[in-house]
Order: sequence, then structure tokens, then C-alpha cells
Amino acid sequence: MTTLDVTGTAELERLRAEVAALRARTAELEARAVTAEALADHDVLTPTLNRRGFVEVLKRTMAYCARHQVEAVLLYLDLDGFKGVNDTLGHAAGDAALIKVAGLLSENVRESDAVGRLGGDEFALVMLNAGLEQGRDKARLLTERMASEPFEWEGRTASLGGAFGIRAYVGQDDPETWLAEADAAMWVRKRGAR
Repeated sequence: MTTLDVTGTAELERLRAEVAALRARTAELEARAVTAEALADHDVLTPTLNRRGFVEVLKRTMAYCARHQVEAVLLYLDLDGFKGVNDTLGHAAGDAALIKVAGLLSENVRESDAVGRLGGDEFALVMLNAGLEQGRDKARLLTERMASEPFEWEGRTASLGGAFGIRAYVGQDDPETWLAEADAAMWVRKRGAR
């Protein structure tokens, strides 16, 4: 073997190693991009979608309902008692309370439904192939579950409840409009309870 052959073989091996390293780096960057995209749609604290992710689900749900003429219902939850948890038990307890509520909501929906934390102590869930009556039934069930499972933190108990606003899909053309309608229904209900 000549010096040229040895040099060429060494160069070829170096290039192969460089290509392999570049492929590995590309795979790593692609995996990080997928993770970053998923994180962009999920709440950083709770096991739910964030507002951005939930609005995207609403867009898809609305398009599906319009195309296939199926029902959907949106439930908007504003927690009662959350400020008291934060004020008396501290912010770590408040975070734990939000996680508990998010878990309760997520555990009590179908796989085809979606739960999102819209901000602060406000959550929403959308149910596909469900109408206003199923939404009311779900709100009653979730209210009962929250009442029967009080929040506990370091030996202290706090009750968490909330008011649900329920709004069926009736051809709204914008997810923010649908959310605003459910939010308004929640405030009507909350004022009526007082």
C-alpha cells in the first residue's frame, strides 16, 4: 500500500466519523425540537395543555364539528378557594392544589376530550361528541368530585370548588369567541351562586 492509499483511507475514515457525528447531532436536535414543540403547548405546572395548546385543540374540534356535523361542548372552570389556599398555606400549596385539580379533571374525561389550564386558577375542557346535557352532567360530576376530595397540605385541609360555565358548539367561528362565551356563562353561574 502506498502512502497515498494510507492517506486516502485515513481521510475516508475521518470523513465517515464526521458524517456519523453529524447524523447523531441532527437526531439529537430533531428530538429536542419535538420536545420543545410539545412543551410549547403544555402547561409548565400541571399535566394539561396551556392556553396556546388548548386553543389549537379547540380549532381542530370546531373544524371537525363543522365538517362532520357532530356536537361538542366546552366547560370553563374558575376555582373557588384558590386564593385562600395561596394566602393561608403558601404558594407551594397553591401549586399543589392546581396540580390536584388538573389531575382530577384529566382523570375524568375521555381520551377524545382535552383539558387545559388557561391561566391562574382557570381551566377548560372540551368534549367531542357531547352536547349541552352531557356538559352539565360532567360539570356536576366534577363539582361533586372536588367537594368529596378536599385538598390536603401538610396536615391542613382546604376545600376547593368552582363554578363551571358550559357552552355548546353552535357554529362559533373562533375559539376565543367560544372560550369567552363559556367564561361569561361561568360568571353568570358564579354570581347566581352568591
